[in-house]
Amino acid sequence: MVGRRILSAELRCPRVLRGADPDEMSRQLAGRRIAEIRRYGKFIVVSLSRDRRSASDGYLTIHLGMTGRLLLGGAPGKHTHAILTLDRGALLYDDSRQFGRIQFSTEFPARIARLGPEPLEIPFEDFAAGLKGRKTRIKALLLNQDFLRGIGNIYADESLFRAGIHPMAIAGRIRGDRARRLYEAIGQVLREAIAAGGSSISDYVDAEGRKGFFQFNHRIYQHTGQPCVTCGTIVRRVLVAQRSSHFCPTCQKR
Repeated sequence: MVGRRILSAELRCPRVLRGADPDEMSRQLAGRRIAEIRRYGKFIVVSLSRDRRSASDGYLTIHLGMTGRLLLGGAPGKHTHAILTLDRGALLYDDSRQFGRIQFSTEFPARIARLGPEPLEIPFEDFAAGLKGRKTRIKALLLNQDFLRGIGNIYADESLFRAGIHPMAIAGRIRGDRARRLYEAIGQVLREAIAAGGSSISDYVDAEGRKGFFQFNHRIYQHTGQPCVTCGTIVRRVLVAQRSSHFCPTCQKR
């Protein structure tokens, strides 16, 4: 999509828009060119410019929520809440539950700039330093987007299981080899999940309508009541930061 120009924007659902009137956002988007597309944690940030030679003068920020999808081409449906008509094709935003959000700003969004580093890019030394002194539970910290941006409930559970760390362990007490195991487990889980196209637990599909396959590789997530794949102990569930956390009481230590 880089290089394509937005001819018009039809914004059908004010609920998914953040801080803007639909007509005003449509006016601001029309005529701008897509200069760059990047992921920042769970956000997609589209840098926009008036022409090929100018610097970015606008940002379209998209959070897909639970069921949001960006579709290049295809026919609009009952859950299509935004249509960007391009000089070649059209970009649709579909969201059945309307938990996603779309925002336009002329400056880089402050809430994106405040996010923590990418888990696949942060050096181990910085990761370990970020754990020091933290009195919060490690599961809650992994879900904190100011600590690391992009880790969700599934991948936090899977990473903690591979590292042998209980979700309720105090983050500041995870040091040395334990910190190294967690750091490496996060990278392994995320890379494997990306390669498998993500986890299709309910209705998640990619931009071409294909389901992911990493759910078949889950070792702990939603395995409550089942035997641990490593030791056979029955997997348990506990709430941490109001999120269900699945763990093996034998393999994962506090």
